[in-house]
Amino acid sequence: MPSYTVTVATGSQWFAGTDDYIYLSLVGSAGCSEKHLLDKPFYNDFERGAVDSYDVTVDEELGDIQLIKIEKRKYWIHDDWYLKYVTLKTPYGDYIEFPCYRWITGEGEIVLRDGRAKLARDDQIHILKQHRRKELETRQKQYRWMEWNPGFPLSIDAKYHKDLPRDIQFDSEKGVDFVLNYSKAMENLFINCFMHMFQSSWNDFADFEKIFVKISNTISERVMNHWQEDLMFGYQFLNGCNPVLIQRCMKLPEKLPVTTEMVECSLERQLTLEQEVEQGNIFIVDFELLDGIDANKTDPCTLQFLAAPICLLYKNLANKMVPIAIQLNQVPGDENPIFLPSDAKYDWLLAKIWVRSSDFHVHQTITHLLRTHLVSEVFGIAMYRQLPAVHPIFKLLVAHVRFTIAINTKAREQLICEYGLFDKAIKARGMDSTEDIPYYFYRDDGLLVWEAIKTFTADVVGIYYESDQVVVEDQELQDFVKDIYVYGMRGKKASGFPKSIKTKEKLSEYLTVVIFTASAQHAAVNFGQYDWCSWIPNAPPTMRAPPPTAKGVVTIEQIVGTLPDRGRSCWHLGAVWALSQFQENELFLGMYPEEHFIEKPVKEAMARFRKNLDTIVSVIAERNKNKKLPYYYLSPDRIPNSVAI
Repeated sequence: MPSYTVTVATGSQWFAGTDDYIYLSLVGSAGCSEKHLLDKPFYNDFERGAVDSYDVTVDEELGDIQLIKIEKRKYWIHDDWYLKYVTLKTPYGDYIEFPCYRWITGEGEIVLRDGRAKLARDDQIHILKQHRRKELETRQKQYRWMEWNPGFPLSIDAKYHKDLPRDIQFDSEKGVDFVLNYSKAMENLFINCFMHMFQSSWNDFADFEKIFVKISNTISERVMNHWQEDLMFGYQFLNGCNPVLIQRCMKLPEKLPVTTEMVECSLERQLTLEQEVEQGNIFIVDFELLDGIDANKTDPCTLQFLAAPICLLYKNLANKMVPIAIQLNQVPGDENPIFLPSDAKYDWLLAKIWVRSSDFHVHQTITHLLRTHLVSEVFGIAMYRQLPAVHPIFKLLVAHVRFTIAINTKAREQLICEYGLFDKAIKARGMDSTEDIPYYFYRDDGLLVWEAIKTFTADVVGIYYESDQVVVEDQELQDFVKDIYVYGMRGKKASGFPKSIKTKEKLSEYLTVVIFTASAQHAAVNFGQYDWCSWIPNAPPTMRAPPPTAKGVVTIEQIVGTLPDRGRSCWHLGAVWALSQFQENELFLGMYPEEHFIEKPVKEAMARFRKNLDTIVSVIAERNKNKKLPYYYLSPDRIPNSVAI
């Protein structure tokens, strides 16, 4: 009688093993086997991290094995089981791999196909077509769209982390409990003693050092020592936490009535302001988005205030960015003066602090939350709803949405855009010239990573899509793209996302956007938060007094009274510390330990991708040598594969 050797791998994460009964059935082209209990006498099967082998003898010839069915039945108490993969050795000596990388819960069962990636057109056998359809029908019931907040992309229909499908939950909730992580931050930073001091102001800037004692990070220390300097202020728009707002000023806006006379002491080329604009030396950051927004009123004891500044910057003869004019609100007038470097020291300093606070708010809500977290969640939900596990695009993207839906659900539970090509977005802001703007490391490193990802996605697309016509006819792919547009982006043309994809090149670009957003872009705007925001005056999360309406009246006492109180400062410091930490067992860009792909050409493409990324790591490390402010957020060895924190 035919005999098969079945090898079963259990996950190595916590609680991955099971004591339940595990049964296997084989489905072949010539027949189906009986249900076989996988059990070895006097042996503890399916322990965490185990790889167990079993001999399975069948009554008759089964033909080509098309599917395997795994069933889990209760032994004593229900425990979930994480199945990594099953390998089958046939009576003829052939090996067939069945990737799984999923949880089987309760009295559950799972039906697996072999690991070869297949488009729908490749499946001609009825049972395989049926399996493909049933998988998506089941997933579409599990992964439902829901409106979290009006105007935002739709999110997963789950109020709490525990309500999510088991496959996308965190392995351990403790690791991502914001309250727990925050408590760890308080403990590590030795700032618990200040936590109760809400409404209690600091005495002066030096007083903030009382919660700064544990910081040995060179960037944050340098920020503390140089935050008041114009060069440090300008540098952050290029390489700080939010390097995506600055753009070349093509024309001075009418709402900012600044003149040459006002800023001539800052201009170094003996040109008028208009001539500097024409030569491309003037840059602008406009926080118009914040105009008309009410400040948070959740704390009745403390009034909080917002501004919507416009900041004009100048590229000096050393090619460094420095601020030359700041207007704190959008409508010019006598009570909305334009602050200048030539003004009194504290007038100018407070104006810059208001810009930094506004930048913090836009960074957290738009750059970080909306354009990485929420957009990546959209990609993940659409992927699970429209692409079966056998689809090559599912296999490509699954590592890049790992834990994203879970972290966002956890954030909605406890805390609380725009489709564009990286190089085109940089160019649209007039920030593309490396000669003209040589110190924009976010741009330089981002382009390197973008090109490496694009080369990789083009390789994978080329393996499975022989022509543009195949792309057009891939209905599962088109449904995935449509789901993102209709539900994720709410059908808004302004989002820039397409309704469909018609060429291999456009598909490669689209996949590059998905992967870059979930990995590199999130890394660039997330993991520098402790570096740039831990010195509270450099990134105030709240302001307790309104913006100044006149010059010559600002005092140091007024500035300190405007900055966050002791309690909020500690909360902020703990939050940015927790957000800047990598996850335990973090998987970085190019690491694919779950082998969803089994084909040699894709594995070779992955190897080339990793080699390209290693080269980028070396280039960035060489560039950063001896730099007082190294830029390493886009070094691939520091870019997690997915948004998971």
